[in-house]
Amino acid sequence: MSGTYRWKHGAPRVVFITGGSSGIGRDMARRLAAEGADIALFNRSAAEDVLAELRAAARQPAQRFACYRADVAQAGSIEVAVHQAVAELGAPDLAINSAGVIHARPLEEASAQDFDRVIDINLKGSRNFAAAVLPHLRPGSHLVFVASLAALTGNFAYTAYCASKFGVRGLAEALRYELKPRGVDVSLCCPGEILTPMVMEEKRDQHPVSAALKAFAGSARLADAVPVLLSGIARRRFEIVDGPRPALTAFLSRHAPRLSRRIGDRIAARALRAAEPRR
Repeated sequence: MSGTYRWKHGAPRVVFITGGSSGIGRDMARRLAAEGADIALFNRSAAEDVLAELRAAARQPAQRFACYRADVAQAGSIEVAVHQAVAELGAPDLAINSAGVIHARPLEEASAQDFDRVIDINLKGSRNFAAAVLPHLRPGSHLVFVASLAALTGNFAYTAYCASKFGVRGLAEALRYELKPRGVDVSLCCPGEILTPMVMEEKRDQHPVSAALKAFAGSARLADAVPVLLSGIARRRFEIVDGPRPALTAFLSRHAPRLSRRIGDRIAARALRAAEPRR
């Protein structure tokens, strides 16, 4: 089975995806259905419209698609759902954690509950999904975390989000060492801003400094970004960035941090001046 992507170990037969009801997870699911995969989605609500979309995109009539209600923030919930999916569809060749939330407010404007919710879903959810699928991952299988460019660099008003995504990066780095001897690969997707429904909603009330800093790395459409991410997944790359501008931002943050912060400070100062009411 050749498919669209150059799969290092062959196209996956069974794929598990959290957060598949919208955004990156949904687009990945549709494209993987076209590669011939059976797909299990894990969402907090039913996703009949997504399942219909997957059936329409399927490469073969015999492909199977199912949605399991589960909350990644609750370890028991996702563990039960994964166990059921394995019983019905089989163990996953590719397991993708794409579930996530955004909270973009300066720390002094955010409550402890706001912070906890982001950590519970983005970071603990990544841990809970990984723990649920690990007993079922065989040699040659692949575990993928969809993080963000916010796992590699900071941004104004993204304290909770950056903390959670930096944590996901650390989780993925450590798990890579743990799973390599078992023949299981780990990947970390770090895309820049992708114009998902969640991001478009966030933009309606985005802080001008946040917007200015994000503009440096640029924005991408799902149709452009997701194929790049899936190409990196297919080649079993560990860290995957979705374009030249996010890649430059990541490079500066990692290899020239003083320059990166100086550029960021100038962008932030300019945005703050522009946002001040004129006298």
